[in-house]
Amino acid sequence: MTAGLDPVKVMKQEVGKAAAERVKSGSIVGLGTGSTTAFAIQFLGERLKSGELMDIKGVPTSFQASVLAKKYGIPLTTLDEIDKIDIAIDGADEVDPQKNLIKGGGAAHTREKIVDSLADVFIVVVDSSKLVDRLGSTFPLPVEVLPLAVTPVMKAIESLGGKPELRMGVKKDGPVITDQGNMVLDVTFDAIDNPAELEKTLNNIPGVLENGLFVGVANIVLIGEIKDGQSIVREM
Repeated sequence: MTAGLDPVKVMKQEVGKAAAERVKSGSIVGLGTGSTTAFAIQFLGERLKSGELMDIKGVPTSFQASVLAKKYGIPLTTLDEIDKIDIAIDGADEVDPQKNLIKGGGAAHTREKIVDSLADVFIVVVDSSKLVDRLGSTFPLPVEVLPLAVTPVMKAIESLGGKPELRMGVKKDGPVITDQGNMVLDVTFDAIDNPAELEKTLNNIPGVLENGLFVGVANIVLIGEIKDGQSIVREM
């Protein structure tokens, strides 16, 4: 490894690169959000520029993803203009042994779920710190809520045994506002025994737009690890 480089950053680059290498010419690609996925977008741009990859179009899951895609020269399209997504690349905040995920640390989980669920192949890029035995053990569950419904939704979540907190902005006074103009509750549960059930129950609460449980959506999980000072990528 090159001296002076942050090993975690190098590992994220390697995982992002490994995912970008799986994209074939002519593909519609779902572009996820977050630091590891940002490297995948960068490498896709480099493959396009070198001519190794041709004729791909990206579907961004967030404002961040569309800014990066433009920066690296990836043409963008919308869900209105396409009939399928060949491959999506996205990160996760937690991954369990069944490849179920918690996402939404970047408050983009609603658009991510739409894009990632439409993809024929959804590749998750993470580092080994994101692997858990059970979802909800290290990361609260993000729930996107219409602003007018925040109080009743919080009460409904409390009745399910969750402890909701309104996500507040960093370097911004007041709550985090999503790309859709909504608010995010970060919900702590003692245990999420049945992610599929909880995903549906939460989404059935009036005023909830979407939550960060991704059950049965991920096909491939690429994990970056540092072993003996070297960054390696393995597939789950």
